[in-house]
This record gives sequence, C-alpha cells and structure tokens, in this order.
Amino acid sequence: MRADKIYLVGFMGAGKSTLADALGVRLGWRVEDIDTLVERRERLTVAEIFARWGEPHFRAVERAVLTDLLPTRYVVIATGGGTYADGDNRSLINRDGISIWLDVSWKQVIERLPTDGRRPLAADRSEMERLFDARQAAYRHAHMRLDAERASTAELVERVLDRLEP
Repeated sequence: MRADKIYLVGFMGAGKSTLADALGVRLGWRVEDIDTLVERRERLTVAEIFARWGEPHFRAVERAVLTDLLPTRYVVIATGGGTYADGDNRSLINRDGISIWLDVSWKQVIERLPTDGRRPLAADRSEMERLFDARQAAYRHAHMRLDAERASTAELVERVLDRLEP
C-alpha cells in the first residue's frame, strides 16, 4: 500500500494521538491531531466547546479542520473518535489518504478513559457504550485494521510500516 498521508481512526482512547506521534517520528512526517486543531481554532477545550455550543458546532468546526488538511501531504492525522463516523468525513478521508482503524475492545476503552470531564461524550458510560457499538460499523470502512488491544505503540508502528510500500 503506497501512501503520502495516513489518517488514524477509532474510538476515544484507542491510542490514535500516541500512534500518530510515533509514526510521524519514524516516517519523518508532520503530525496533526484534529481535536487539538479544533481547540486551537476555537480557543477552547473540546469539553468547553460542547458545553458552550454543543456537539453540532464541534462537528462543524471538525469538518472545517479536516477540509483544511486535505491539501497537506506527508502527514499523519489523528482524527477524533467521531470524525470518521460521519459519512461525508469518511469519504473525504478514504479518498485523500490511507485510513487505519485502531481497534480496541469496549473493556479497553473503559480502562483507558478517565471520567474527569475532558471528554464530554465519556461522562455517561451507557451512552458512550451505545456510541462505541454504533461507530464500529463506520470504522470497518477503513483501509486497514490494527488490533490495538494489547500491542505496544512500537509494535503498531512496525505493523503499519510493514503494510506501506516505500
């Protein structure tokens, strides 16, 4: 698989930002995190955006950030947990680069995510589990699936690099 752009997709807590940083170092590519770019653009945290204007506003800014990134090449992008769940975003991502799903179990998500309010959709665990189940179908459309349940970041980097053509 040849690529000049990688999008990491998956649920909250799957390790997208961590893997993006590690892949960026190994490939010598730029790294971007969509949630961070949304926060920078809005000058608020994701939690503050949700509290002040709600999820629809957040998703609109998220789409604008994704669109701004389309011309950029040689970049690893950590998407937000819901970015790829949107059909239009998913189409943009799959046409623009290689999408890689970091697949982790619900149990792993619960172990990794704090309930400190930084992730607005994680506050209600039963609603979050419904969201997790619903998003699995979207994530299956990624070009590549990585079982990220027990693998180290270094192992995941090697798996990605093994699948990419030089």
